[in-house]
Amino acid sequence: MNNETEKEVNKESRAYKFAAGRGVMNLPNKLTIARMVMIPVFILFFYLDFTAHYFVALAVFGIACLTDLFDGKIARKYNLVTNLGKFLDPIADKVLVLSALVIMLTVPSFFTQNLGGWALIVAGCGVALILAREIIVSGFRMVAASSGMVIAADIVGKYKTTCQDIAIVVLLIGAGVSEFADSLAEVKLAGDIINYIGLAFFALAVILTVISGINYLVKNREVLTK
Repeated sequence: MNNETEKEVNKESRAYKFAAGRGVMNLPNKLTIARMVMIPVFILFFYLDFTAHYFVALAVFGIACLTDLFDGKIARKYNLVTNLGKFLDPIADKVLVLSALVIMLTVPSFFTQNLGGWALIVAGCGVALILAREIIVSGFRMVAASSGMVIAADIVGKYKTTCQDIAIVVLLIGAGVSEFADSLAEVKLAGDIINYIGLAFFALAVILTVISGINYLVKNREVLTK
């Protein structure tokens, strides 16, 4: 299969040479590293106090998510999958999402808008569950790899990741809209509705996180019996 893929790739084309780069630092890996660099930039704009800073943070987060989309496609298209990419890509994805969720907890209004302090406690527990799931599954994969086993990606896990990204994007949009709601009741209502939609996706992401984690453990329980 790999030989067929290599034959289909024109290694003399400009596109391939641009994507291949030099050595292990090909374009997919550069995009992955760029995504990691954008994490502190995202955090910076999240906390900077100026009008529409949440929208700027959203733009940075969106660009980072796009690099995740393109690095995998380019790597597969030009057969540029490397061990460095396999190592860095999932780390960059998890750190980006978890960083966004954790810093949102430091601004209670993301989770307590018209709901009360109890919502922040629930949200904190949800983020803790997401973090725990990622640590457990990563450790599980390491144990499996040491035994020569490969654990396939879980479709529920992919849905979970999608819901997490949507929740972060929608919550940032809601917060950005609410910044302009000081004198316009209609704008405040729109911000509240968007916030509720984001919270719904966050709740769904937490539920899928738990289901995905249980699926990994149940379907691959033989890993822990060796």
